[in-house]
Formats: sequence, structure tokens, C-alpha cells
Amino acid sequence: MTMSNITGVTRGGTPYEPTFVTELNPANCIGCGRCFKVCPRSVFELLERDEDDENYDEDEDNMMVMSIANALDCIGCGSCARVCPKQCHTHQAMPVGA
Repeated sequence: MTMSNITGVTRGGTPYEPTFVTELNPANCIGCGRCFKVCPRSVFELLERDEDDENYDEDEDNMMVMSIANALDCIGCGSCARVCPKQCHTHQAMPVGA
């Protein structure tokens, strides 16, 4: 049995299929925190880069990196992708609980 993707309806009655954050590219992330600030559901977490991270440089300003902490709380609003200056987020339509 194949599960169908989550669908919604706009206030005007138009059906749509929301896309949910599924990945965040840490190599592109500059740790600016914009996605963290606009997310209405606390999906993201700002972490210090690990010294083993290839982007680690203690002399640089990008010592922080965003992480997906609560992926199942994403409501598919897309705010994070719209504010990200480095296009770090990947979104896709998903079935319930996936």
C-alpha cells in the first residue's frame, strides 16, 4: 500500500502539496541563524562546528552551523528556504509520519 503525500487547501479552496525540510547542507551553511529565527516550529538548532568539520576555522566568523533538530515538527511553510542566503535547505513533499 502506497501512502499519498500530505495535501492542504488554501483559504480560497485551492489544493496544494506542502514541501517539508528534509536536509540541510552544512558545507554551505554560514550559521547566520535566519532559518532558526523564522521557523515557527523550532525545527532547527544552531550548533558550534566540530573541529573535525572541513569548514572549521577558528579565525573565521562561521564557527556555527545549523542543524535539523525536529524534522517531524516541520509544517512545510518554506520560510527557512526563503531567508537562507546560501540555499542550504532541501524540501520535498512527504506522507504523514515520513
